[in-house]
Amino acid sequence: MKKQIEIQVPTDYSAISLKKYIQIQNDLEQYKDNEDAMTAFLLYNFCGITPEIAINLDSTTISNITNDLKELMNKTEYELQREITIDGVKYGLEPNLSEIPYGAYLDISSFKNISLDYDWPNICEILYRPITKKKGVLYEIEPYTGYSKKNAKKWLDVSMDFHFSVFFYFLGLYQDLLKGILNSMKNNQEISPNIKSTLEKSGELIQLLFNSQMKI
Repeated sequence: MKKQIEIQVPTDYSAISLKKYIQIQNDLEQYKDNEDAMTAFLLYNFCGITPEIAINLDSTTISNITNDLKELMNKTEYELQREITIDGVKYGLEPNLSEIPYGAYLDISSFKNISLDYDWPNICEILYRPITKKKGVLYEIEPYTGYSKKNAKKWLDVSMDFHFSVFFYFLGLYQDLLKGILNSMKNNQEISPNIKSTLEKSGELIQLLFNSQMKI
């Protein structure tokens, strides 16, 4: 008599924290040259399928599960979450990124690149600050006074659907800004002083986001 096994394949990242995601990414690097080992690693970490279980599954089942996992890992469409509650505190994304505090800009620029690693919680701590006033969809957040690496650790426990929504939002900003620059150069249009100043200030951040895109 065959024993039935229920296997749950995740369809989103809501159950995976940033901490676990980083651990998976780091461990997965060890198996990058061994496709079978990489598949076994993903099956265990995402679906709880041990080698003992995997060996009793037919090739079609394994193939279907791995295809579902690939679809999950290639997903990039996440709606930006501008607000989030952590430990009873409501945090809001910097309301106007075009007027981000210069101190926040400098702190973000201090990172070599923007990627989903152990520096990412620090960036979240800079961009998301406690909401002080709210009316409808509008809100105000605390002034930026610097970030604490100790306090930033709380972002490690936040699920990846939130982190991906923020991360890909910034990649989208980079792509739109880059297209605007290229179109301006192509059409040989005069760039207004305000836009020129913004581009100059954003230069380092654009490069950081470019580095992240290359890593992806």
